[in-house]
Amino acid sequence: MTDSKLWRRPIRTTPQCVFIDLGAGSGKNLEAWTSNKYGPVANCPGGKWEAILVEANPLFEPVLKKVSEKWSSMVTLDVSTAAYMCESKTAFYLDTKDVQKNVWGSGLNAQNQEMLGPGLNKVEVATININKLLTENTIPGDWVMMNMDVEGAEFDIIPCMAQSPAASLVDRLYMEQHDPSWGLEGATPATMQTALAGLRIRGVDIPMYSPTAR
Repeated sequence: MTDSKLWRRPIRTTPQCVFIDLGAGSGKNLEAWTSNKYGPVANCPGGKWEAILVEANPLFEPVLKKVSEKWSSMVTLDVSTAAYMCESKTAFYLDTKDVQKNVWGSGLNAQNQEMLGPGLNKVEVATININKLLTENTIPGDWVMMNMDVEGAEFDIIPCMAQSPAASLVDRLYMEQHDPSWGLEGATPATMQTALAGLRIRGVDIPMYSPTAR
């Protein structure tokens, strides 16, 4: 869903920075954010910021809670929740083989070849609508940075986001692009490029992806 009048808008009127990490993993991106590796957080409007961490893999919950403790009043955790374009419940496939690589093959699509084999476990997770998340948690005066590493779901999220008024709320987007076949809706590379072009037209800065270690 691209938009809904039923979504609540923030009552906050004072702008700030909002860091949204989709596929937060072990929390390394939050640590990078608070260490000024994306830019000085002191330069945020009023020096204020908040972070929203979304991670589908329940195995990351203990480490994410620990990493966010220092900034608990400024961090919202959505664990066992997959970033997507709608709200629902869905199967999520845990890669329990590549533990030393932070189970990097976990995702929504069981056909991802990196996930198949004896280390594949299936759990049920909630999905969160990214357009709703933006609408309900940010205001036009905010500086919003979104990091997206969602193992193929970007091919479903980005085309939907490009059609939503919420897209204009994002100032900078870092996105790791995976194999298109990992998406669930059949979006092609051409579809993705058209959507990204549309986001850029609406003022979203999309630099080359430069992830921190998950």
